Amino acid sequence: MIMIRDWDLYYLGIAEAVSARGSCSRRQVGAVIVVDRAVVSTGYNGTPSGVQNCNEGGCARCAGNTPPGSGYELCLCVHAEQNAISQAARRGNATDGGVLYCTLRPCFGCVKSAIQAGIKTLIYQHQHEGAYDKNSEDIYAFLLSQSGTTLLKV
Repeated sequence: MIMIRDWDLYYLGIAEAVSARGSCSRRQVGAVIVVDRAVVSTGYNGTPSGVQNCNEGGCARCAGNTPPGSGYELCLCVHAEQNAISQAARRGNATDGGVLYCTLRPCFGCVKSAIQAGIKTLIYQHQHEGAYDKNSEDIYAFLLSQSGTTLLKV
């Protein structure tokens, strides 16, 4: 059994602080990558570098009346987890064997990116409002199981 430790709450607190930088007008999400108890990268959700921020009208999905759960093909925002992984790569910081702390449960795409980056544990605080259907949950669990990646909710 894996137990949540005080360190996990500490890093989740950092992820929560990082989320305040998020420029998405719909939701602010933060992520922190930790290797050997050292923060190697942080990320928050928002538009890519050099692109007008979402909260300034840069993302058509967020600027419009697109209902939650749809219109992702119009969304320009990069997820917090993707930003943390990309920033680590950009700065030459290894993520292999690391832990990814997130304020929101990582989506399927972010789980795949984390696995590919060598991250072994994903710890998150909040669940998506519209959770995946049973088939999607089964595939999500299969991916985690096959890759040997642990997912924990605090």
